[in-house]
Amino acid sequence: MSKAYVFPGQGAQFVGMGKDLYESNEMAKSLFEKANEILGFRITDIMFSGTDEDLRATKVTQPAVFLHSVIKALTATDFEPDMVAGHSLGEFSALVANKTLSFEDGLRLVYARAMAMQKACEIEPSTMAAVLGLEDSKVEEVLSQVTAGVVVAANYNCPGQLVISGSIEGINQACELLKAAGAKRALVLQVGGAFHSPLMEPARVELEAAINATHFSEPICPVYQNYVAKAVSNVTEIKQNLISQLTAPVKWTQSVQAMVTDGATDFIECGPGAVLQGLVKKIHKEANVAAV
Repeated sequence: MSKAYVFPGQGAQFVGMGKDLYESNEMAKSLFEKANEILGFRITDIMFSGTDEDLRATKVTQPAVFLHSVIKALTATDFEPDMVAGHSLGEFSALVANKTLSFEDGLRLVYARAMAMQKACEIEPSTMAAVLGLEDSKVEEVLSQVTAGVVVAANYNCPGQLVISGSIEGINQACELLKAAGAKRALVLQVGGAFHSPLMEPARVELEAAINATHFSEPICPVYQNYVAKAVSNVTEIKQNLISQLTAPVKWTQSVQAMVTDGATDFIECGPGAVLQGLVKKIHKEANVAAV
């Protein structure tokens, strides 16, 4: 039996997340307070009792989901991963969990990433859309026919669910073409911008500088990275894949399949919500799924 710990990304947040941990666990409380100090504002106030709108701001959402996920892992009594993976932002949580990054450095990188992405979103109006009910190859084929703006496959979430990303006009045209091609739904999402697309290039440049200035340690177990969808343990490769991830698709379906091939039987989600448990079951019906 091999345990794969998986960490969610932006979108899993909810008001009240982490409050029970803060109030019931001294180590968790200490880590949350350390995070407030590092960030220079009380993110715990927004997480525990802010508004949905406050929590949805990229510069808050990303460190909030990271903190909830990582502190859950660090305070778990039986946390012994054989492999880890994270969806988009969740990859940073996974790298703290397998000791590649320290808690402090992980948080600083996530905050730098969030701020850089926020700035990139402001340069050009852009968005994402969820496409349901089409095979990945069919979605890719339709996207190749889009003539307006930029649009690319961004998140391969599970069979029959792929998120696309790009300029407003590119996404709008793609949604019409995808519906005509038989998609059950092609729904524009309420997100800040075109994550995991070429429009994030300015953010990628900023993140690269931050990553190259950060110390990475040898991991205690492999991380299955979004960019390559396979096990990685080499620190240089981990850093490069983390940088490339920002403008490239999240290969979640392929990553879960690779973990199963490499012996994963139990997938344990570490963070707010249960989105990844649902995706894992759709990718591999025989997998055992649970939450920390």
